[in-house]
Amino acid sequence: MEQYIVSARKYRPSTFRSVVGQAALTATLRNAVDTGRLAHSYLFCGSRGVGKTSCARIFAKTINCEHRTAEGEACNECDSCRAFNEGTSMNIIELDAASNNGIEDVRNLIEQVQVPPAQGRYRVFIVDEVHMLTQASFNAFLKTLEEPPAYVVFILATTEKQKIIPTILSRCQIYDFHRITIQDIVNHLAYVAGQEGIEAEPAALNVIARKADGAMRDALSIFDQVAASSRGKLTYQAAIDNLNVLDSTYYNRLMDCFTANDVLGSWMIYKEVRDKGFDSLFFVNGLAAYFRDLMAARNESTASLLEVTADVAEEMRKRAQGVTPEFLFQAMSLCNDADLNYRTASSKQFLVELTLAKICQPLSPSRNNDGTGKGQLKRIAPAAIPESASPVIAAKPVSSPSAIVVPTGTAPVAHAIPPKPASAAGRTAHMLHTPKVSIKHGILHSSADASAMASVQQGQQHRSQPFSDEAMDSAWDSFMASNRTAVILINTMRASRPKRLGPTTLLVAVENEIQLQHMHDAKPVLLQYMRNMLQNDDLVLEMEINQGAPSRRTLNDAELTAKLCEEHPHMKMLIDEFKLKLS
Repeated sequence: MEQYIVSARKYRPSTFRSVVGQAALTATLRNAVDTGRLAHSYLFCGSRGVGKTSCARIFAKTINCEHRTAEGEACNECDSCRAFNEGTSMNIIELDAASNNGIEDVRNLIEQVQVPPAQGRYRVFIVDEVHMLTQASFNAFLKTLEEPPAYVVFILATTEKQKIIPTILSRCQIYDFHRITIQDIVNHLAYVAGQEGIEAEPAALNVIARKADGAMRDALSIFDQVAASSRGKLTYQAAIDNLNVLDSTYYNRLMDCFTANDVLGSWMIYKEVRDKGFDSLFFVNGLAAYFRDLMAARNESTASLLEVTADVAEEMRKRAQGVTPEFLFQAMSLCNDADLNYRTASSKQFLVELTLAKICQPLSPSRNNDGTGKGQLKRIAPAAIPESASPVIAAKPVSSPSAIVVPTGTAPVAHAIPPKPASAAGRTAHMLHTPKVSIKHGILHSSADASAMASVQQGQQHRSQPFSDEAMDSAWDSFMASNRTAVILINTMRASRPKRLGPTTLLVAVENEIQLQHMHDAKPVLLQYMRNMLQNDDLVLEMEINQGAPSRRTLNDAELTAKLCEEHPHMKMLIDEFKLKLS
């Protein structure tokens, strides 16, 4: 019985023409051999499995070949070629720098350089994974690499060019190997399948090529794995089952749920994905890639960006026509946000389910969470509470980077009362209104303008309760504590505290135009908050740029800690003992 050889070794290229996906680079090497313009040192760079070491061996064999063909390939018939093919050539020396990276190993290599070739014209030294050499080894190698004997050619190979010192790079001709395209891998796998007598579906080969991620060696290894279980017929289903690939069927079903605004249906599909053992982050990234492919499939000019078979590309084109580019943009953005937040989320499953629910919403006529319009979401009416029930105090909302929180814990919020006749309207308690605010580029932007703020007061009893300076300062500090994410605004408020010009008139003097702009942007929310806290609707907040002496600089957390440690040595000892750090 013939001994089995894995495809990665059996179909390893032996000529420049048989190298897959590096046509321009191999043509350059072939021309250098034909014209005799050989450098004394080369550096082959690229990711794993793209043919660096194979090209180094082919190059070494070709420059020593005694009867090269008209195409510049080795003849495989002369004594030098036969010795190389049989593994007995003394002119080609390979060194694995990953396991021979010490200075003694380099010195042994330098000693071998002094021995001229017994057969052929050149001695070729192939140093694989050269980035693994130590700093001392690189320095010992420099002089020999720069001025080797005329019969020596060095070929260095690495997957991490950035780790090689510049003095080595400057002494080499550098060749960058590209990742092999999916189509090139599919074509080569089809050739291997034909040679091995295996019937392979193009879709199955495409799955293997995508799984290999641009590495031909990985593709051949995966091909052997799937072929071993398929018994001579490599099908698409066998490929996805053996490789545990999340195929487009799930994403197509999800797309149907998105277009139908079926949130719960998308959650059930996501549950199927989890039950099959797929990681949630892998699922999110796959969904993002699916939306990206749909965007590319919308236009014939960008269809070449799809790395799928023709039938799959046509199906994606039809699906892409059913949605708008705006939906695809928003869906990709939501998937990207989920990817960024995944590692810090306490509940990964909830994060993904929330993302799916958000993706379902853009196609709904009602895109707002308040239920306005004729969409899927309906406004939730507040529950009626009997008049005799005890008042309910509004809970303090949680601060988030996307909105300013306006706590209402100290503001009186009356309980809801069942509908009454018009004559009883005056007895109905007013509800506190919180203007909508967002933070963009560190600046607070309020949707509430003067008219909006005036409308808030309609139907409310006018409040004119006197307040002290201490109450004013307390309300100011409370607003800062509730909106810590608005860094520029909070620092401005710390340095520019309000001064009283009259019973209900406050003045805030800032240092520059930027601070003034931030304060003006936040003024509607800040003023309403202060009025609620102080129970005075006559409160007026004026702002100006300080024309006098500069305000006292506010210390940040690090400066304040350093000052306290300087004044209280025991605090520094406590911080050092427990290795405390500012969060």
